[in-house]
Amino acid sequence: MKTYDTVTEALEDLRKQGFTLDYNLKDNHLKCQQNAIELHPADFDIVDVYRFEGMTDPGDETVIYAIDAKNGQHGTLVDAYGPYSEAVSPEMAEKLAIHQRK
Repeated sequence: MKTYDTVTEALEDLRKQGFTLDYNLKDNHLKCQQNAIELHPADFDIVDVYRFEGMTDPGDETVIYAIDAKNGQHGTLVDAYGPYSEAVSPEMAEKLAIHQRK
């Protein structure tokens, strides 16, 4: 797995690799604003995860997920982790947690 120094560097490289859609985390699905697609946990796989920790502020803890949707589209999900992470359904939490432990 490739390593990146910054969130911006990771997102730019992932876009070059074809992860061009931006997903937002909702309670029980991912939502893509560009094409109004909703992906439930069974609708996508996480192919890579990149974690970033702020040097001085714990609020800067960020995780990027590279998402491979079963509809053939690819994108990224950027979210906080730790105490600032979003509240999600048990199914979505399980899907994301499996990949955070790697």
